[in-house]
Amino acid sequence: MADSRRAPIGPLTQHFPEMDVADAYAIQQRNLGRRLRRGRTLVGHKIGLTSAPMQTLLGVDEPDFGYLLDDMVADNGSSLPRGRFCAPRVEPEVAFLLHSPLRGPGVTAAQVRGATEAVAVALEIVDSRIADWKLTLCDTVADNASSGAVVLGSWRPYAEDIDLARMRASLSVNGTEIDSGVGSAVLGDPATAVAWLANAVAPFGTELLPGQFVMSGSFTTAAFVHRGDSASATVAELGTVSVAFT
Repeated sequence: MADSRRAPIGPLTQHFPEMDVADAYAIQQRNLGRRLRRGRTLVGHKIGLTSAPMQTLLGVDEPDFGYLLDDMVADNGSSLPRGRFCAPRVEPEVAFLLHSPLRGPGVTAAQVRGATEAVAVALEIVDSRIADWKLTLCDTVADNASSGAVVLGSWRPYAEDIDLARMRASLSVNGTEIDSGVGSAVLGDPATAVAWLANAVAPFGTELLPGQFVMSGSFTTAAFVHRGDSASATVAELGTVSVAFT
């Protein structure tokens, strides 16, 4: 209801203090199942809280993950209603498009690179259905890792000479750079983050499938956006994506 009505609620962990991370992922999976039954399609996965700035921002010390559905993907340069979200923030990332499955446990960054067809610059719109972003790890996990929407750039065929760990990303709002960072902020290498995800979803009987994409985590902190704002993410060698909030 908080999502459909765009009406944030208080932290779940205040109402259910005994909740643990396993409970939170069970809530997330139940919501995913309901949306799939309503006709949505699972197109990808997201990793959250991979960088030190984002972990510090939310006061957690480990990554989390969520799902991405077909209606959560927006075209580069598009406009989205600000009212579609509760309290959106934006962050720059690299997306991985897979040509081979990744099944944990034991997936390595090298296996991720071998399974990657292409990479792209992406702008993730994170959103919290928990009021004022006052949440714990369990709260954000239950809330689908604070997923909102994703703007994808053009896919670039992956090659071994693409060094994502050294690439620089820039986040801008209304033409002003808010923050910048390099790929090593994402668990040392975005491919390492994707390997973490493949292993983390394995206990749920889930694998990363060919044709799906993975949002590997933010290079920077996240910036709030409001009605009338435009936001863009640039990753060196991969290009720029943008979105406007109407």
